[in-house]
Order: sequence, then C-alpha cells, then structure tokens
Amino acid sequence: MLEKIFNLKERNTNIRQEAIGGTVTFLTMAYIIFVNPNILSATGMDKSALITVTCLAAIIGTLLVGFWANVPFAMAPGMGLNAMFAYTLVLNDGATWQQALGVVFMSGVFFIIISILGLRHKIVDAIPESLRVAIGSGIGLFIAFIGFKQMGLIVSNEATLVGLGKFTPALIIGLAAFFVTVMLEHYKVKGSILIGILLATLLGFTFDDTILLPTEFISTPPSIMPVLGQLEVLSVLKITFIAPIFSFLFVNLFDSIGTAIACSMEAGLVKEDGKMPHVKKVLEADAVATMFSGILGTSSTVTYIESAAGIANGARTGLSSVFTALLFLLAMFFAPLIGAVPVYATAPALILVGIYMAKHLVKIDFSELYLGVPVFLTLILMPLTYSISSGIAYGFSSYVLLCVFTKNTDKVHPFMWGIGLFSIVEIVLSQM
Repeated sequence: MLEKIFNLKERNTNIRQEAIGGTVTFLTMAYIIFVNPNILSATGMDKSALITVTCLAAIIGTLLVGFWANVPFAMAPGMGLNAMFAYTLVLNDGATWQQALGVVFMSGVFFIIISILGLRHKIVDAIPESLRVAIGSGIGLFIAFIGFKQMGLIVSNEATLVGLGKFTPALIIGLAAFFVTVMLEHYKVKGSILIGILLATLLGFTFDDTILLPTEFISTPPSIMPVLGQLEVLSVLKITFIAPIFSFLFVNLFDSIGTAIACSMEAGLVKEDGKMPHVKKVLEADAVATMFSGILGTSSTVTYIESAAGIANGARTGLSSVFTALLFLLAMFFAPLIGAVPVYATAPALILVGIYMAKHLVKIDFSELYLGVPVFLTLILMPLTYSISSGIAYGFSSYVLLCVFTKNTDKVHPFMWGIGLFSIVEIVLSQM
C-alpha cells in the first residue's frame, strides 16, 4: 500500500530510509515548537494552547505536502512570519492578535487565488533579485535583533535608544547556549538548535531562580480552544490591512518558492528539462496550510529549508513527511516541559536562524544606487522600525521612484509598477 501511495521503488528508497530522513527533518526543525509559542505569546495569546497549535499546524501542513505532492518536505509556522505577526502587526501596529489571525487567513486565500491564476512566478520575477534577497536578509536581521533583546544583550537606552545589557543569568546562559549551538552546527550535529534550547533550559533550571522546574513532563496536550477559531476576518477587510495581508503573502511566497526549489534539487526531483511540476502542488499545500493556521490560531505555515537535512539522510518521498508529522504529534504530549522553556533559551535559535537568513547578502548588487538604496532601506528599516512590512514598503516604493528619476524605467517589470504604487499608498496611509 505504501509503495502504491508514495512510489518508493521508483525513487529508489524504502520505509527505513524514509523513517530516518523524516526523523532527521524533525530534529532539525523541532525548535519551532519552543520558539513559536514564545514569540506569539508576547501578543497575549495563551502559550499552552500555542504549543499544541504549533504542532497541529506542522502536522497538517506536513501531511498535506507529503500526500498531495509526494515530496519529502515538512511545514510549520515560519520564522520571520511569526515575528512579523507578533512584533510588527500586533505590538508595533496595534492590531489585535485576533485581527492578525485574520490577516494570516486572508494571505492564505490570496495565495490560493494567485496560484489558480498562475501569477505566483510572475510576481516573484517582477521583483529584482537583490530586493528579494534584501527582504529575506532583512527579516534575518530583524529576527536576530529580537533574539539579542530576549537574552538581554541589547537593552533600551534613553540616550542612544539601544545599548548593551549587563551580565545577568539570562544573558550568560543565552550566550553560552548560542556558542554551543554554533559549535554543534559547525560540526553538523543533527538537531543542534534543539540541543541548544534544551541546554539553555537546563542551565536556567539550575542557575536561574526565576525559572521553575515543571511538576510533570508528560501530559495530555493543552486545549487549543483559547485560540481556535478566534480569527477576525471581517475586521481586516479594510484598506488599512491591505498592506499587512500582502506583506505576509510576499514573504510566504518568496520563502516557499525558494525552499521548494532548493529542496527539490537536493532530492533529485528536477527533471532533465529543468522543470519541477510538483512545486505547484507544494505551493498549493502551503496556501491551504496557511489558511488552516489562521483558523487554528497561529502565524503562517511555510515549507522548511530544514527538510534538506532529511533529504541528505535519504528521504525521497512524502512518506518521510508522514514520519515527521508523527513526531510532531508525539511532541504535543511534552507540553509541560515546552511551556517551562524561558525566552532566553530560544533566543540563540532566533539569532542563528537570522544569521542563516542574512547569509545571502553577498548576492546583493550595491553598485547602482537606484537598486542599492532600496535594498539598503529594506535591510535597515526592518529591525530599526520593528516592522517587516515597513521595510518592504520603503524598499519597493523607493525602487520605483528612483528608477523613474534615474531614467531606468526599463528595469521596472510591469507588475512592479503596481506593487510600487501600492507601497507608496501604504506609506502615506500609515502616516495619517
């Protein structure tokens, strides 16, 4: 039966190989179970419920892509998008977390619409590569900034806005865990980020009097009722929420397409003519999973680049995704331990993920100011304004304006004119 569903022989694999690959994928991305609730709970959402919801969103998305596209990919609430949800949309822009869930749902709806209309690649191709890289790298800087803040390395300063924090148990433990995580990553130890989180948590229980050891480690998964179905859709169907919806859509779209292509190449799923017909189904699964995320009560679901670790260990079909999903199901029963993890224990994960997202900066072309200035604005404004959507808006709008005034309008894709105009309108409305 499994052979018929997943075509194991055709892809030269077997159940054992898929199980190993799926397990490795889980170990490399399991940190999201700890990180996502810590980030989203900053909005006032119930942290215990978020632990269960994070696992459920990963299970649904991973099973969708595994069965629908038959590829060894895994999905879960995306890093960057969860920060955008909590710190940009809610804490910075003043939306309620219920409205933010509505934005997630609507971004999934539009994701499906552009997929049906065949506009996915046209939108991506319309944006210059350097600007696409700047968006991903800027989000990386933003995530790292949050990580530094959570561990206490960066603190507020009345004279300079920000400054270095003093050594506290949280900062010392956070820095130690970050160093260990980097070393484990250097030596390619599977699950290094997860190990770093667990190490920091153990050190917190030992040396930080404010962190209490849970009375139990295994229990029935916490109820998701505090966040399930709490999304507000009608209240976000207004002009002030257009920019956030499309910002979520853009980031999800770039992330998913890039990850799907990279993982497909790693798994040898690219045909001789270079085509990857399964990518369409991957993106469709991503869009549906994002809609479910809004309903369940979490930020947008994306395809995880950590899937490449499982692929490197033999995963070739959607069966590995089934094994990954089963491990997320098992993880829900460890909610008491997960809920006790302090924010500074997950901070090293944010910093390291931020570094990985920013590593593509070498691809950016700063030689021409009409492109270099928008790229720089995108990069710098995301962390400084605590707003991913602001960085995107200023980047897109300045690109179009500079192309006009430097007589480089031939560099502007037809779709980009509309995106740039929309960004300008968004900036003006944000000041009113």
